[in-house]
Amino acid sequence: MNTSIYIAKRYLFSGKKMHAINIISGISMLGVLIGSAALLIILSVFNGFEKVILSLYSNFTPELKIEAKLGKTFDPNTPYFASLHKDARVFSFTEVLQEKALIKYGDNPFLGTVMGVSEDFLKNPQLDSTIASGSFTLKSGNQNLAVIGATIQRTLGINVHDELTPIQVFSPRRDAENSANPLNEFVVRSINPSGVFAIQQEFDDITVTPIEFARDLLDQPVNVSSLQINFKRGTNIDAVQKDIIDKIGKDFTVKNRKEQNSELYKTLNYESWAVYMILTFVLIIAIFNIIGSLTMLVIDKRKDIAILSGLGANKNMIQGIFFFEGMMITAVGCVIGIILGTIFCLLQQHYGWIKMGAKMTVLDAYPIDLKVKDFGLVLLTVGGISVIAAGISARLSIKGLDEIKQDL
Repeated sequence: MNTSIYIAKRYLFSGKKMHAINIISGISMLGVLIGSAALLIILSVFNGFEKVILSLYSNFTPELKIEAKLGKTFDPNTPYFASLHKDARVFSFTEVLQEKALIKYGDNPFLGTVMGVSEDFLKNPQLDSTIASGSFTLKSGNQNLAVIGATIQRTLGINVHDELTPIQVFSPRRDAENSANPLNEFVVRSINPSGVFAIQQEFDDITVTPIEFARDLLDQPVNVSSLQINFKRGTNIDAVQKDIIDKIGKDFTVKNRKEQNSELYKTLNYESWAVYMILTFVLIIAIFNIIGSLTMLVIDKRKDIAILSGLGANKNMIQGIFFFEGMMITAVGCVIGIILGTIFCLLQQHYGWIKMGAKMTVLDAYPIDLKVKDFGLVLLTVGGISVIAAGISARLSIKGLDEIKQDL
């Protein structure tokens, strides 16, 4: 065993005497432990939030979305789209026609979005998890039904169980002419709500209907606003996207989930890195306490340093003793912190002991998602700061050696 490491281990783990220096070293180790555990836990919580939010968005955000570059709608009845629909890798192929419309319930109006979808939209197995009231049903026999966003329901006070009071949807006529009665300039259709979904604010002002209802309302018998495609598990989405872009031509855009929600992904990424930086500064403060404890150790071990110097120990060896002791303090604290942090995360995942503080439809307890990269990030962060702190402490030991020689 390296002599510097052996002596450093004796200084750190010797149980013969308990000095104030040992207590200070223990406190420094405890600081690293808490900092490492906190960093791992917070990163895992943010991973959990990201996973929950993105899973919610995926209910209304397809894996690939095809839209026209120019104009609001396009004709989906082309040979290429027909072949894409029959592709064996495709799980669901949804035609979507959507537009802003005035929604009225009783005497209360609301300006929202009507989103007409084809039958494949209901293949998404996660739709029911977004329902706050009622069910995600778009047809009952020959009757069209609507599923409304939570914002619409709260604003208009809609009771989805009241079948006698439908919601009215107003859309401007495409061929409207000036009329003495303004209502003649609008297409008005009634539809009963079957359920209320709650996801995020940008989705909760949507009214989902069968595409036949939207075509009748908007007078669009053929065109669609977009084609939303989901694929079977194991499909390489990036490769499929590139293949579609190559074949579809320049008149269309093909976006994956990240491109459809680019601002969301950027926000989640920025928040995660902001929290990481804040906790890193806390770790820096905790780890740099090691400098103080090792400086006191240098003072306490002046005689040992003098003896080692007399026996022929050079500066590098003495410097190594205090460098490795600093690294041992942080290594022990970091490893124990990661173990405790992992145990806490697993318990929170399983039991959900720490609650959000408010009853939510999506989650009640703080979500956790452990990722291997976070373990590496914690080790790398603690290790990098520890090398700097231990290096500073080791240089102080050399100054102590020079002072001892002067005294002698």
